[in-house]
Amino acid sequence: MRILVLGATGFLGRHTASRLRALPGAHVRVAGRAPTAGPPVDLAAADPDRLAALLREAAPDAVVNCAGAVGGSAVTLTAVNARGPAVLCEALGAAAPDARLVHLGSAAEYGPAEARLPVGEGAPARPLGLYGASKLAGTLAVTGSGLDAVVLRVFNPVGPGAPAASLPGRLAAELRRTGPDCRVRTGDLSAHRDFVDPRDVAEAVALAVTAPRPLPAVLNIGSGTARPVRDVAEGLLRASGFTGPVGDRVAEDGDGSPRSAAVPWQQADITAAGRALDWVPRHSFADSLTDLWAATAPATEPVP
Repeated sequence: MRILVLGATGFLGRHTASRLRALPGAHVRVAGRAPTAGPPVDLAAADPDRLAALLREAAPDAVVNCAGAVGGSAVTLTAVNARGPAVLCEALGAAAPDARLVHLGSAAEYGPAEARLPVGEGAPARPLGLYGASKLAGTLAVTGSGLDAVVLRVFNPVGPGAPAASLPGRLAAELRRTGPDCRVRTGDLSAHRDFVDPRDVAEAVALAVTAPRPLPAVLNIGSGTARPVRDVAEGLLRASGFTGPVGDRVAEDGDGSPRSAAVPWQQADITAAGRALDWVPRHSFADSLTDLWAATAPATEPVP
Protein backbone atom coordinates (compact mmCIF):
# COMPACT_ATOMS: atom_id res chain seq x y z
CA MET A 1 0.00 0.00 0.00
CA ARG A 2 1.44 3.36 -1.04
CA ILE A 3 0.78 6.15 1.49
CA LEU A 4 1.75 9.79 1.07
CA VAL A 5 1.94 11.85 4.27
CA LEU A 6 1.93 15.65 4.14
CA GLY A 7 3.09 17.58 7.21
CA ALA A 8 5.08 14.59 8.52
CA THR A 9 7.57 16.75 10.41
CA GLY A 10 4.95 18.31 12.71
CA PHE A 11 3.80 17.10 16.12
CA LEU A 12 1.00 14.83 14.93
CA GLY A 13 2.67 14.19 11.59
CA ARG A 14 5.74 12.58 13.15
CA HIS A 15 3.67 10.16 15.22
CA THR A 16 1.41 9.43 12.27
CA ALA A 17 4.22 8.69 9.83
CA SER A 18 5.90 6.41 12.37
CA ARG A 19 2.70 4.43 12.92
CA LEU A 20 1.98 4.13 9.20
CA ARG A 21 5.47 2.80 8.53
CA ALA A 22 4.68 -0.07 10.91
CA LEU A 23 1.71 -1.22 8.81
CA PRO A 24 2.42 -4.51 7.02
CA GLY A 25 3.21 -3.89 3.38
CA ALA A 26 3.07 -0.10 3.70
CA HIS A 27 5.33 2.08 1.57
CA VAL A 28 5.23 5.49 3.22
CA ARG A 29 6.44 8.59 1.42
CA VAL A 30 6.50 12.00 3.07
CA ALA A 31 6.37 15.45 1.53
CA GLY A 32 6.32 18.92 3.02
CA ARG A 33 8.06 22.23 3.54
CA ALA A 34 10.96 20.96 5.65
CA PRO A 35 14.15 20.01 3.74
CA THR A 36 14.00 16.55 5.35
CA ALA A 37 10.39 15.97 4.33
CA GLY A 38 11.03 14.50 0.89
CA PRO A 39 9.54 16.18 -2.17
CA PRO A 40 8.95 19.89 -1.44
CA VAL A 41 5.25 20.58 -0.98
CA ASP A 42 3.86 23.74 0.60
CA LEU A 43 0.09 23.46 0.41
CA ALA A 44 -0.27 27.11 1.38
CA ALA A 45 1.29 28.17 -1.92
CA ALA A 46 1.12 25.02 -4.05
CA ASP A 47 -0.02 25.12 -7.65
CA PRO A 48 -2.75 22.49 -8.15
CA ASP A 49 -1.31 21.35 -11.49
CA ARG A 50 2.20 20.87 -10.10
CA LEU A 51 0.84 19.06 -7.06
CA ALA A 52 -1.20 16.83 -9.36
CA ALA A 53 1.99 15.94 -11.24
CA LEU A 54 3.65 14.89 -7.98
CA LEU A 55 0.61 12.82 -7.07
CA ARG A 56 0.61 11.07 -10.43
CA GLU A 57 4.26 10.17 -9.91
CA ALA A 58 3.64 8.94 -6.34
CA ALA A 59 0.46 7.04 -7.31
CA PRO A 60 -0.73 6.83 -3.69
CA ASP A 61 -3.43 4.50 -2.43
CA ALA A 62 -3.95 6.93 0.45
CA VAL A 63 -2.95 10.49 1.30
CA VAL A 64 -2.79 11.75 4.89
CA ASN A 65 -2.79 15.51 5.43
CA CYS A 66 -1.27 16.45 8.78
CA ALA A 67 -0.21 19.89 7.57
CA GLY A 68 -1.71 22.80 9.48
CA ALA A 69 -1.00 26.06 11.26
CA VAL A 70 -2.14 26.74 14.82
CA GLY A 71 -0.88 30.31 14.97
CA GLY A 72 0.39 33.17 12.87
CA SER A 73 -1.18 35.88 10.78
CA ALA A 74 -4.58 35.73 9.16
CA VAL A 75 -2.84 35.14 5.84
CA THR A 76 -0.89 32.18 7.24
CA LEU A 77 -3.87 30.56 8.94
CA THR A 78 -6.16 30.82 5.94
CA ALA A 79 -3.48 29.80 3.46
CA VAL A 80 -2.41 26.68 5.33
CA ASN A 81 -5.68 25.55 6.91
CA ALA A 82 -8.22 26.57 4.25
CA ARG A 83 -6.48 26.97 0.90
CA GLY A 84 -4.14 24.02 1.50
CA PRO A 85 -6.82 21.31 1.79
CA ALA A 86 -8.74 22.83 -1.13
CA VAL A 87 -5.68 22.68 -3.39
CA LEU A 88 -4.94 19.14 -2.24
CA CYS A 89 -8.47 17.99 -3.05
CA GLU A 90 -8.37 19.59 -6.49
CA ALA A 91 -5.03 17.93 -7.27
CA LEU A 92 -6.19 14.56 -5.95
CA GLY A 93 -9.32 14.74 -8.02
CA ALA A 94 -7.22 15.27 -11.13
CA ALA A 95 -4.37 12.84 -10.43
CA ALA A 96 -5.46 10.16 -7.96
CA PRO A 97 -9.26 10.27 -7.63
CA ASP A 98 -9.46 6.76 -6.14
CA ALA A 99 -7.00 7.44 -3.32
CA ARG A 100 -8.39 7.76 0.18
CA LEU A 101 -7.77 11.12 1.84
CA VAL A 102 -7.44 11.32 5.62
CA HIS A 103 -7.36 14.93 6.77
CA LEU A 104 -6.71 16.15 10.33
CA GLY A 105 -9.26 18.70 11.49
CA SER A 106 -9.67 20.36 14.87
CA ALA A 107 -12.12 20.50 17.76
CA ALA A 108 -11.83 24.30 17.45
CA GLU A 109 -14.24 23.99 14.53
CA TYR A 110 -17.09 23.34 16.97
CA GLY A 111 -16.85 26.37 19.22
CA PRO A 112 -18.87 26.53 22.48
CA ALA A 113 -20.62 23.36 23.63
CA GLU A 114 -24.29 23.20 24.52
CA ALA A 115 -24.21 23.07 28.32
CA ARG A 116 -21.73 20.38 29.49
CA LEU A 117 -22.61 17.75 26.95
CA PRO A 118 -20.22 15.72 24.77
CA VAL A 119 -20.09 17.16 21.27
CA GLY A 120 -20.89 14.81 18.42
CA GLU A 121 -20.13 15.15 14.75
CA GLY A 122 -23.65 16.38 14.06
CA ALA A 123 -23.28 19.39 16.37
CA PRO A 124 -23.28 22.80 14.68
CA ALA A 125 -19.84 24.16 13.84
CA ARG A 126 -19.56 27.63 15.38
CA PRO A 127 -15.85 28.47 15.57
CA LEU A 128 -15.05 31.59 17.55
CA GLY A 129 -11.69 32.57 16.10
CA LEU A 130 -9.84 32.57 12.83
CA TYR A 131 -7.99 29.36 13.62
CA GLY A 132 -11.21 27.39 14.08
CA ALA A 133 -12.83 29.11 11.11
CA SER A 134 -9.87 28.33 8.85
CA LYS A 135 -9.86 24.69 9.96
CA LEU A 136 -13.59 24.48 9.29
CA ALA A 137 -13.05 25.87 5.79
CA GLY A 138 -10.50 23.11 5.21
CA THR A 139 -12.95 20.50 6.46
CA LEU A 140 -15.65 21.80 4.13
CA ALA A 141 -13.23 21.61 1.20
CA VAL A 142 -12.54 17.96 2.01
CA THR A 143 -16.09 16.86 2.74
CA GLY A 144 -17.40 18.64 -0.36
CA SER A 145 -14.73 17.28 -2.70
CA GLY A 146 -16.49 14.08 -3.73
CA LEU A 147 -13.34 12.11 -2.89
CA ASP A 148 -13.10 9.02 -0.69
CA ALA A 149 -12.22 11.21 2.27
CA VAL A 150 -12.60 11.48 6.03
CA VAL A 151 -11.81 14.34 8.40
CA LEU A 152 -10.54 13.28 11.82
CA ARG A 153 -11.44 16.13 14.17
CA VAL A 154 -8.66 15.99 16.73
CA PHE A 155 -9.37 17.43 20.16
CA ASN A 156 -6.46 18.55 22.39
CA PRO A 157 -3.36 16.44 21.69
CA VAL A 158 -0.93 16.02 24.58
CA GLY A 159 2.06 13.71 24.76
CA PRO A 160 5.70 13.31 23.76
CA GLY A 161 6.84 15.90 21.25
CA ALA A 162 4.19 18.50 22.16
CA PRO A 163 5.40 21.79 20.62
CA ALA A 164 6.41 24.76 22.72
CA ALA A 165 3.55 26.72 21.15
CA SER A 166 1.08 24.49 22.99
CA LEU A 167 0.35 24.90 26.69
CA PRO A 168 1.55 21.37 27.62
CA GLY A 169 4.76 21.82 25.63
CA ARG A 170 5.43 25.27 27.08
CA LEU A 171 4.73 24.14 30.63
CA ALA A 172 7.03 21.13 30.33
CA ALA A 173 9.84 23.26 28.89
CA GLU A 174 9.51 26.04 31.49
CA LEU A 175 9.24 23.64 34.41
CA ARG A 176 12.42 21.97 33.15
CA ARG A 177 14.17 25.32 32.78
CA THR A 178 13.24 26.86 36.14
CA GLY A 179 14.36 25.80 39.58
CA PRO A 180 12.18 24.22 42.27
CA ASP A 181 11.73 27.59 43.96
CA CYS A 182 10.55 29.36 40.78
CA ARG A 183 6.98 29.68 39.57
CA VAL A 184 5.79 29.44 36.00
CA ARG A 185 3.10 31.97 35.07
CA THR A 186 0.03 30.90 33.12
CA GLY A 187 -3.47 32.18 32.62
CA ASP A 188 -6.48 30.67 34.34
CA LEU A 189 -6.38 26.88 33.98
CA SER A 190 -9.95 26.07 35.01
CA ALA A 191 -11.28 25.50 31.47
CA HIS A 192 -12.08 21.85 30.72
CA ARG A 193 -10.64 20.18 27.63
CA ASP A 194 -10.60 16.72 26.09
CA PHE A 195 -6.94 15.63 25.89
CA VAL A 196 -5.87 12.84 23.55
CA ASP A 197 -2.47 11.24 23.07
CA PRO A 198 -0.82 11.81 19.67
CA ARG A 199 -0.13 8.09 19.42
CA ASP A 200 -3.85 7.42 19.69
CA VAL A 201 -4.41 9.99 16.95
CA ALA A 202 -1.84 8.16 14.82
CA GLU A 203 -3.64 4.87 15.42
CA ALA A 204 -6.93 6.42 14.31
CA VAL A 205 -5.22 7.61 11.12
CA ALA A 206 -3.83 4.13 10.44
CA LEU A 207 -7.27 2.59 10.90
CA ALA A 208 -8.84 5.22 8.64
CA VAL A 209 -6.24 4.61 5.93
CA THR A 210 -6.81 0.85 5.95
CA ALA A 211 -10.58 0.73 6.54
CA PRO A 212 -12.08 -1.42 3.77
CA ARG A 213 -15.30 0.54 3.46
CA PRO A 214 -16.28 4.19 2.95
CA LEU A 215 -16.13 6.20 6.16
CA PRO A 216 -18.29 8.96 7.61
CA ALA A 217 -17.28 12.42 6.47
CA VAL A 218 -16.16 13.52 9.95
CA LEU A 219 -15.06 11.54 13.01
CA ASN A 220 -14.14 12.94 16.44
CA ILE A 221 -10.80 11.79 17.85
CA GLY A 222 -10.50 12.53 21.56
CA SER A 223 -10.42 10.74 24.88
CA GLY A 224 -14.11 11.14 25.63
CA THR A 225 -13.27 12.82 28.95
CA ALA A 226 -13.25 16.50 29.87
CA ARG A 227 -10.78 17.54 32.54
CA PRO A 228 -9.50 20.90 33.79
CA VAL A 229 -6.42 22.21 32.02
CA ARG A 230 -4.93 22.55 35.50
CA ASP A 231 -4.56 18.74 35.46
CA VAL A 232 -1.88 19.15 32.79
CA ALA A 233 0.23 21.24 35.14
CA GLU A 234 -0.36 18.85 38.03
CA GLY A 235 0.47 15.80 35.91
CA LEU A 236 3.72 17.30 34.65
CA LEU A 237 4.74 18.27 38.17
CA ARG A 238 4.05 14.77 39.45
CA ALA A 239 6.01 13.32 36.54
CA SER A 240 8.93 15.56 37.53
CA GLY A 241 8.88 14.20 41.09
CA PHE A 242 7.44 17.37 42.66
CA THR A 243 5.00 16.48 45.44
CA GLY A 244 4.01 19.90 46.79
CA PRO A 245 0.95 21.99 45.93
CA VAL A 246 0.63 22.90 42.26
CA GLY A 247 0.36 26.57 43.22
CA ASP A 248 3.93 26.49 44.55
CA ARG A 249 5.24 26.04 40.99
CA VAL A 250 2.44 27.38 38.76
CA ALA A 251 0.90 30.84 39.16
CA GLU A 252 -2.35 31.35 37.24
CA ASP A 253 -2.09 35.15 37.24
CA GLY A 254 -0.84 35.66 33.69
CA ASP A 255 -2.67 36.47 30.49
CA GLY A 256 -4.95 33.63 29.47
CA SER A 257 -6.27 32.45 26.16
CA PRO A 258 -9.42 34.27 25.00
CA ARG A 259 -10.73 30.93 23.72
CA SER A 260 -10.49 29.40 27.21
CA ALA A 261 -12.93 31.99 28.53
CA ALA A 262 -15.23 31.68 25.51
CA VAL A 263 -15.18 27.86 25.43
CA PRO A 264 -14.94 26.86 29.10
CA TRP A 265 -15.85 23.19 28.56
CA GLN A 266 -15.40 20.75 25.69
CA GLN A 267 -15.60 16.98 25.48
CA ALA A 268 -15.72 14.70 22.46
CA ASP A 269 -18.35 12.11 21.78
CA ILE A 270 -16.16 9.38 20.24
CA THR A 271 -18.92 6.84 19.66
CA ALA A 272 -18.81 7.23 15.88
CA ALA A 273 -15.04 6.64 15.67
CA GLY A 274 -15.44 3.50 17.71
CA ARG A 275 -18.18 2.26 15.44
CA ALA A 276 -16.55 3.19 12.12
CA LEU A 277 -12.91 2.38 12.94
CA ASP A 278 -13.13 0.05 15.94
CA TRP A 279 -10.93 2.68 17.60
CA VAL A 280 -10.60 3.58 21.26
CA PRO A 281 -7.85 5.64 22.92
CA ARG A 282 -5.27 3.40 24.59
CA HIS A 283 -2.96 5.84 26.36
CA SER A 284 -3.93 7.20 29.76
CA PHE A 285 -3.73 10.91 30.50
CA ALA A 286 -1.08 10.23 33.16
CA ASP A 287 1.05 8.23 30.73
CA SER A 288 0.78 10.99 28.11
CA LEU A 289 2.14 13.55 30.57
CA THR A 290 4.82 11.22 31.93
CA ASP A 291 6.05 10.54 28.41
CA LEU A 292 5.91 14.24 27.53
CA TRP A 293 8.02 15.05 30.56
CA ALA A 294 10.53 12.31 29.73
CA ALA A 295 10.77 13.52 26.12
CA THR A 296 11.85 16.99 27.27
CA ALA A 297 14.84 15.67 29.26
CA PRO A 298 18.24 16.92 28.04
CA ALA A 299 20.23 14.32 26.16
CA THR A 300 22.72 14.06 29.07
CA GLU A 301 20.02 13.59 31.69
CA PRO A 302 19.01 9.99 32.48
CA VAL A 303 15.32 9.32 31.97
CA PRO A 304 13.79 7.54 34.99
